[in-house]
Amino acid sequence: MDISTLVWLAVVVIAGILLGVGTALTSKRSLAKRHSEAEIIRDRASRQEREAVAREARADEAAADARAIQAQADAKAAIAARLHHGAEMRREEAVAARAEVDAEFERADKIDPAAQSAETRGRATDDATDNFATGHGNPFTRNGRPEGRPAGRHAN
Repeated sequence: MDISTLVWLAVVVIAGILLGVGTALTSKRSLAKRHSEAEIIRDRASRQEREAVAREARADEAAADARAIQAQADAKAAIAARLHHGAEMRREEAVAARAEVDAEFERADKIDPAAQSAETRGRATDDATDNFATGHGNPFTRNGRPEGRPAGRHAN
């Protein structure tokens, strides 16, 4: 072999070694950089996880509050329904009582025809019953006040 061939062979071998060392160093740096980036991503993900857990806790609290308020609303609706039913029952009882009173007046009119006519009394009764049915006044008094009492606090 010739000297120039040996020199070229040595140059190629040295170049190959340098190329291998350079590639190894670059690879090691790249690996370190990727490791550093992965740590940054993990830290960010840990913070986001804590935030997500806190949000979930707030959402659970809000849902619990909503359930409690809904339960209260349901309870109040049940009370309102009971009260409404009771009011309807009382209204029906009042209408039945009014019918009984009217029947007594009719019986009295039959016994004493000179007394107030049923037509005149009926108009007053209808007005009182209408006031009661619409929630204005008591059907047994005029305009919700005892007969003969004036309206207002200091009326004479």
